[in-house]
Amino acid sequence: MFTGIIEHLASVKNLSLKAGGGELFLDFSGFYDDLTLGESIAINGVCLTVKEISGKIVSFDVSSETLKKTTLGKLCYAESVNIERALRVGDRMGGHFVTGHVDGTGTIKGKKQSADQCTMSFSVEKKFTDIMIEKGSVAIDGISLTIVNLVDGAFSVALIPYTLSSTTLGFKKAGDPVNIEIDMMGKWIKRLLTNVQEKKGGITQEQLMEQGFL
Repeated sequence: MFTGIIEHLASVKNLSLKAGGGELFLDFSGFYDDLTLGESIAINGVCLTVKEISGKIVSFDVSSETLKKTTLGKLCYAESVNIERALRVGDRMGGHFVTGHVDGTGTIKGKKQSADQCTMSFSVEKKFTDIMIEKGSVAIDGISLTIVNLVDGAFSVALIPYTLSSTTLGFKKAGDPVNIEIDMMGKWIKRLLTNVQEKKGGITQEQLMEQGFL
């Protein structure tokens, strides 16, 4: 589990693709001198497991499913990626609960800079926007952000200068792909409503309370 608060940017040293998956090598120079084998780290929002540590180079296995559903398979040498270590009990919760299980990818539609912030818009599948809400949370390349505007198949977020300077969104441009993880609350509510509709019954306050939504 993660919070969507990016801690560092790492640099891609190599991505070795093969049948059934691949192996990603990242340069962790300058941070994390206490990494352990087997721990979970979010790479551009994708939860991966530390496989090997060789000095400042850390490697991760990447499954074929991950390569298919995320942007990791398109990473290039020296490209920067967002890094966040797993949440520990007692840590401050600065963003929202992010699982590291990416739902799919979206594309940057536009990037509009103003004096104090940048508004970035994204195109995604309609099934994603169907379970988003304005002012709700979304993880983009692992970054916890708040949805500003929302229409079918598109949404926008506002980025403060700190986010632009501390994450990969600062140098990404229109047309670039990004990883999208929908807030788990929206997914659970959609599942609950779907189950109720399939049973041809109405949803009650008791059912919402039972599932923890009230």
